[in-house]
Amino acid sequence: MKVRSTNARAASILAVALGFAGQAAAQEQPKALDCVFEVGNNVAYAGGEYKASPAHRLTFRIEAIDLDGQRAELHTEKGGKGEVKIVRAVNANHFLEVVNEGFLNMTTVYDYDADRKAHPAVHSRHLGLLGEPIIAQYYGFCTEK
Repeated sequence: MKVRSTNARAASILAVALGFAGQAAAQEQPKALDCVFEVGNNVAYAGGEYKASPAHRLTFRIEAIDLDGQRAELHTEKGGKGEVKIVRAVNANHFLEVVNEGFLNMTTVYDYDADRKAHPAVHSRHLGLLGEPIIAQYYGFCTEK
């Protein structure tokens, strides 16, 4: 009998802990993020070789973040708007955007860094032009709005 009551007690404690963790996570999740990527590189594949070049600064906003519904809106600084899907991970959220011709952009936003007062983030683009692969990756931070 003692094993059964110990298991029931452990299950009860776990349920309470998960409930508190779920409430805390729900309170901590931002509804919008402003993302700025100062560093990055572009790689183009042409003539049988990959050629790298520095990427230019990139900024955008992720709004209407709905982690439970796994969707959000992406707004570019030039007025573009698109829907993104969310894939949740341990200590990060991935925002996936399928763009024209089926190419893929992905932004991964990691847990909040209290020292930087921002979320470390990575943005990757996988596309092509005239049949040649073009890949870009940016490193930066997203701040809660």
